[in-house]
Amino acid sequence: MTQTNSRPASADQNGAPSAHHKLQADGVSRAGSIVMAVAGSAPAYSIAATTATLVGAAGLGAPAALLWCGIPMLGIAWAFLYLGRIDVNAGATYSWVARALHPVLGFLSGWALVVSATIFMVAGALPAGAMTVTLFAPEAAGNVPLITAVGAVWFLVMAACVLFGVHVTARAQWIMSVIEVSILVLFAILMIVRAATSPHAGPDFSWDWLGFAHLTGPGVFVASALIAAFYFWGWDVSANLNEETKDGHKSAGSAGIIGVVIVFLLFEVFTIATLVMLPQKTIEANSANILSVLGDAVWPGIGGKILVVAVALSTVATLETTLIQVTRTLFSMGRDHTIPSAFGRIHPKWRTPAFATLIVVGVSVVLFLGSNFLGSVGDIMNNAILSIGLQIAFYYTLAGVAVVVAYRKVLFKSVKNFLLIGLWPAIGAVFMGVMFIASIPNNDPIVNLLGIGLIVLGILPLALFYRKAKGYYTRRPLELPDELDATAPAGIDDRDPAA
Repeated sequence: MTQTNSRPASADQNGAPSAHHKLQADGVSRAGSIVMAVAGSAPAYSIAATTATLVGAAGLGAPAALLWCGIPMLGIAWAFLYLGRIDVNAGATYSWVARALHPVLGFLSGWALVVSATIFMVAGALPAGAMTVTLFAPEAAGNVPLITAVGAVWFLVMAACVLFGVHVTARAQWIMSVIEVSILVLFAILMIVRAATSPHAGPDFSWDWLGFAHLTGPGVFVASALIAAFYFWGWDVSANLNEETKDGHKSAGSAGIIGVVIVFLLFEVFTIATLVMLPQKTIEANSANILSVLGDAVWPGIGGKILVVAVALSTVATLETTLIQVTRTLFSMGRDHTIPSAFGRIHPKWRTPAFATLIVVGVSVVLFLGSNFLGSVGDIMNNAILSIGLQIAFYYTLAGVAVVVAYRKVLFKSVKNFLLIGLWPAIGAVFMGVMFIASIPNNDPIVNLLGIGLIVLGILPLALFYRKAKGYYTRRPLELPDELDATAPAGIDDRDPAA
């Protein structure tokens, strides 16, 4: 079968993107793509911001929620790997789902990422502000306006890095992520030793924490799975950088898989350590800075401050990667004219989507100001995490289905194809889809309003720009090139960077 790539409106006569719509090629190395994937999931930030919420929902079943969400999440990462090999596009799921399933579903996939990332600007900046205030002015740790203002400053600094070019972005990520992960690995070792050799405030670890014994209450598994999805979310930034990554059709996908594995190990160790070393009341009372308390329990006097530094670096790093995801998706949409075409233009010097970046910054600053009226930091974080979980589940589900459809004619030509392109991504898609649907009746109205209502809102730009985007909405099937179809399974295996 032949892969049909209709030329986008912004392409030249040879089918290549014009200078106004061409990102900087080879701006990210293969190793840098892995760093981006890890930074996108923001291990220190995710642990600090989400552990109390997860423990509140799942109790001692929190490690199990991470495990049983991590397995299907890895299936989605395999889907991204194989979809990225046959369609290198900064929009990632926006393009893949459109061409494998339907353009409307593709647009809504991209839109779901845009709105989830925009909500995250508040959810991500607040912990950055909270950690900074805790580090320098602990007496003001409950001051929401101050925390919001400091978080906004961090956000603007990262926005500048994203604006000034992918090389600047990559260098900043290397510095922040290496320090962050090094601190986390050090404390993981200290926690394991401390838990094994010293008295602790929580219960002793039991292997049944990794089973379903503690996830059997009404709605417990569904709620905890959505929260766990938020933990992992962000690794797919490497896919949005595929046009700017060296050998992006290979490197971006394998980076996502490696990133998921790394952050899963860190999440499990720190979640178990939190349950073992801290009493339930302490976890509930420190939802915004749980890592600081955990650090003090592991290394009294200085441990909390060191982990605060890790969280601050992680939060700043993930603000940057989230900005990359949303701006590259908007760039791809603008290039296809499914939103105003200005979003699809890049700065002639920095080779970044400058207009998209500035618009996202402006909207995020407004959200920062509005978040002051939504209650405490804990309330804001809880609603944001659950609503983002819905949006993540939506577009990951479609990506998992898309890879099965795109590779349907070669799924049964080898065991490897069946498992890695068919069964595992399909399990991931079913898991995410069930979590999306099953959680709706149990969610607070504000969560469903933000999580689902904002996806539905995407129908408005879809309708407004439908005629201008005929090139996109004219179905372009995402299928295997002839050489892959003819030589499978060997052709696929040879091109598989994870093989």
